[in-house]
Amino acid sequence: MTFKTIVAVVQGEKDEDRLLDCVLPLANHFKSHVIGVHAEVMPVSYTTPMGFPDAEFIQISSERNVKRAAELGQRYSARCLAEGVSAEWRSMESFSGDSALSSLSSARSADLIVAVQSNPDGDSISGANLEGLLFEAGRPVLFIPYAAPVTATFRKVLIAWNGSKEAARAVFDALPFIMDADETEILVVDAEEDADAESEAVGTEIAASLGRHGVHATVVNEKSAGLSVGTVIENHAAEAKPDLIVMGAYSHSWLREFLFGGTTRTLLQSMPVPTFMSR
Repeated sequence: MTFKTIVAVVQGEKDEDRLLDCVLPLANHFKSHVIGVHAEVMPVSYTTPMGFPDAEFIQISSERNVKRAAELGQRYSARCLAEGVSAEWRSMESFSGDSALSSLSSARSADLIVAVQSNPDGDSISGANLEGLLFEAGRPVLFIPYAAPVTATFRKVLIAWNGSKEAARAVFDALPFIMDADETEILVVDAEEDADAESEAVGTEIAASLGRHGVHATVVNEKSAGLSVGTVIENHAAEAKPDLIVMGAYSHSWLREFLFGGTTRTLLQSMPVPTFMSR
């Protein structure tokens, strides 16, 4: 298994270089074809005092969209050409202008999606709906931190494991990265709360399975001690210093997510290193 088709979500000029700094080395390593996807907001007409659509506004907005998309596409194509990467560019207009959601049709036919994490301050990209992309694409997503140093060489991988189907999908989707790594650690939080297995066995079976792929993985058990699981993962990552986190993407009811947050949202908002998620 490898990543032969990668969709790169190009959200804006401030993030394009950061995105390509990760995507292009990956594409060279896996001999991938890269599809760059970008969306602009479809112009919504204002009306003139006479009640007619403002045609001039629509034309000016459309021309601005075409110019911005063309500039992004030219920079994208130039970098791909310089790196010898097989690539194509897809730009479009949508009502939301959300490059993440607009990439869904392309993403569902890809092996991997790569996107830059949203800046919590909102000054880096246009508030792309990355959660929507993650939960609707049906494909794994590699998120690149908006501020941390960019790397495409993942020598140490940290797997957040809880035995769920989401975690299992993430691990096996991420096998190309895991098999390339020098070190793999499996983090289990509150193993004693898993009713389906003995606490000492949680994590050992997936470690054994990875071992059959030639991966030597160690299992680490930690207690949450009143902290959220997302915080425990972040704290452990700060100590272990992995190059990549692999985890399943989990969702709860809207009300629970609104009141208490969630592990997936925690990592999406305060991502310490590149993070690979599957749903």
